[in-house]
Amino acid sequence: MKFGIIGGIGPASTIDYYNGIISRYRAKTNNYPKIVIESINMNEMLNFFTHSDYDGVCNLLASALQNLKNANADYAAIASNTPHIIFDKLKKISPLPLVNIIEETCKYTVAAGYKKVLVLGTSFIMKSGIYENTLHKYKTDTVVPSKKDIEVFHNIIFPNLENGIIIRKDKQKMISLSEQYISKYKINAVILGCTEIPLMIKENDLSVPVINTTQIHIKAIADLMVNNVSA
Repeated sequence: MKFGIIGGIGPASTIDYYNGIISRYRAKTNNYPKIVIESINMNEMLNFFTHSDYDGVCNLLASALQNLKNANADYAAIASNTPHIIFDKLKKISPLPLVNIIEETCKYTVAAGYKKVLVLGTSFIMKSGIYENTLHKYKTDTVVPSKKDIEVFHNIIFPNLENGIIIRKDKQKMISLSEQYISKYKINAVILGCTEIPLMIKENDLSVPVINTTQIHIKAIADLMVNNVSA
């Protein structure tokens, strides 16, 4: 089978997807997977979200999915958390079946037994309620930062981290602020709900486990490909 990835949102984490899928696939099959990447303009997508133009986001992603379909991809995934805000709308018109990073992360969170999690990510993700709404179905409590702190986290991600640039003082600020919420709300784990955050925050950087959405998504994609290796 051939797997299609909508990447470029951002470029640094797309590289992690490419390397991660290949590494996991080879570990199971001793072979190389077929991957096609459609890299879109991140600024264009963010502009749509900034102006709450969800039809614009959907059309942009639908066009990218059609390009992946035309390249003979059998399945696809969006290598970013934020676009999943409009996932249900996109799924209805997608020419390819999609692997959902939010669903995969929530299944992992529940299976791990975490009962209260802190959700970090872009301001779009933290304000959307997408993780809260999904985890509520599994009776898992969620905490999101205050309106003021949402902007602090968002400004750490953009523009530096989104471009793969890790600033030491930004990392210290993200850790310090996260720890305040962990202590105040007795958090069991922290969802890194932006695929760039794991470039900065690693396991053991915080006093509780981190839930790396990038690696969870990569594993789900690689497992699907391995199970359909003859397709």
